[in-house]
Amino acid sequence: MDLGFLANHRDGIILGLDLFGTAIFAITGALRGWRSRLDFLGVVVLACAVGVGGGITRDALIGATPVAAFQDGRYFIICALVGAISFYVAPRLGDRWNVIPVLDAVGLGVFTAIGCEKAVHYDCTWVAVILCGVMTAVGGGVIRDVLAMRIPAVLRSDFYATAALIGGFLFVALERWMGAVDYFGRFLIVSAAVLLIRLIAMRFKFRLPEAHAVPARQRWHLKYPHLRLPKE
Repeated sequence: MDLGFLANHRDGIILGLDLFGTAIFAITGALRGWRSRLDFLGVVVLACAVGVGGGITRDALIGATPVAAFQDGRYFIICALVGAISFYVAPRLGDRWNVIPVLDAVGLGVFTAIGCEKAVHYDCTWVAVILCGVMTAVGGGVIRDVLAMRIPAVLRSDFYATAALIGGFLFVALERWMGAVDYFGRFLIVSAAVLLIRLIAMRFKFRLPEAHAVPARQRWHLKYPHLRLPKE
């Protein structure tokens, strides 16, 4: 790999990956809208919500206004085009949509790194830097699921938001204790780390512990420990 090329074109590379991640996230939003039987406008709206929703929320919270998506029209144009195309091609692709989670993992890493970097640029605390990375990566998906009247997948799914959270901690470590690593180096390292964590989690089906309902008999025992219940 030509490292000189990467160094000379780092801003363009970051922008290209940012737009790529926006397009992939928009596809996941459009697919959710299609599966929820929304009309054409609904599918496009969900595509835009996932593609730019996390970044808009982040920018609004840290005071980066006008938000980036409103300053560069390419983001909304890409989301709208992806949503419109997905509306018509989704029924014909069938199982080929299985590649989307892999590409989505790329977008997850890219958005985590970009969110953290922007928070650093606005002199946020290290906690806010981590949260901005996670918010940028998963905020659009949360908005998508709320609009589709579903429990947000990041609250009940496998290592998704967790991967972004780990990436946020890694970014802070690099930024605070490894000053020799510039912003492009942090971007590449964090993006690759989040991507790797997400792919490993998908491959081995890692999940966080889930809450389970307590059976009625056990609830009674917890409330009245000295009460003897009849055997079933």
